[in-house]
Amino acid sequence: MSRSSKTSPWTLVFGAWLVAALATLGALFMSEVMGFAPCVLCWWQRIFMFPLVLILALGLFPFDPKMLRYAMPLAAIGLLVAGFHVLLTMGIIPEALEPCRQGIPCKTIQVEWFGFLTIPLLSLLAFLILNGLLLAAYRSSSK
Repeated sequence: MSRSSKTSPWTLVFGAWLVAALATLGALFMSEVMGFAPCVLCWWQRIFMFPLVLILALGLFPFDPKMLRYAMPLAAIGLLVAGFHVLLTMGIIPEALEPCRQGIPCKTIQVEWFGFLTIPLLSLLAFLILNGLLLAAYRSSSK
């Protein structure tokens, strides 16, 4: 790869911030405007997604690659929770391990677009993209 086609760490982190901001706005829209109550696993995913909007924005102006040490663990743990949630909704994880004993059941599918796109799957995709962008930014900034 030539030096001129290399993506800068700032651009990668800005892309990650856009993903986190869109995911946060989407989650707030789903709950506050559309009236979908979040389950326990949704709350945990929010706990790991929402701070990324602020952490990534603060790390961009001026650019500070040390911010990645705070953002990457949040994104990685959020990815694990989102993956667990998707596997639970697909029925791969048995209901006995379901953490949602009170309130909205975690297996509930409130939205299904195109016959497969659910809220937990959207969260998983957002965390996958975030982790990819943050990992690329880390590798790019450590060279």
